[in-house]
Amino acid sequence: MSKVAPAKKPAAPPPGCTLDINDPQVQSAAIRIQASYRGHRSRKELREKGPPRVLEPLKDVVLIEGSAAKLTCRISAFPDPFIRWSKDGKELRDGPKYRYVFEDPDVVALVVRDGELADLGQYSINVTNPFGQCSDSARILVEVPAKVQKGPGNTKARKGTTVTLTAEIMGEPPPDVGWTKDGEDIEEDDRVFFEIGTTTTTLTIRRATPQDSGKYEVYVENSLGMDQSFARVDVA
Repeated sequence: MSKVAPAKKPAAPPPGCTLDINDPQVQSAAIRIQASYRGHRSRKELREKGPPRVLEPLKDVVLIEGSAAKLTCRISAFPDPFIRWSKDGKELRDGPKYRYVFEDPDVVALVVRDGELADLGQYSINVTNPFGQCSDSARILVEVPAKVQKGPGNTKARKGTTVTLTAEIMGEPPPDVGWTKDGEDIEEDDRVFFEIGTTTTTLTIRRATPQDSGKYEVYVENSLGMDQSFARVDVA
């Protein structure tokens, strides 16, 4: 028969690795841990039972032509909600132009790419889960440098007729518009005047005379830039 080895005594823990449950600091830490767990459990239960809520609302953003803009919203929703973005009441599909972004469990965003003037408008987010829904909205403000998209064409006219020069323009903020003849600002009267519309400007010359012949310029300017275009008028 083999001998039974004598029982070994448990090794003493290294210094500094023992806890005294009667130590006030240990008791205080235990209370904090219990409170933190109860708080976490309470928050989780509240989140599970509640409808979606907006924690940080959307904010208006400025979009520069050709760049991208991002609308960001922080929400609280569980289970995972259904997210829908819209512009001026029309739903936006996730794709090359509009990207749905989910950065954190509670942060959602919409990225608008290749900015253009048509992106100006009111954007809304709608968040839905089985317990309810919430929504928020903000505006994208588009800034576009002043531009002459299509300049006036060269014109030949007979004496006594009416001459019109029209240019297609754009810009946001709306640009200042002016016309010159041979480098001098045109002084308007009832015979020579120009009109400025949303996307066009037209110079009108009534009862044209040979003295109206020359080089005409239309120019546009806003805080982001300026542009110009020229045309030749010949009256005989």
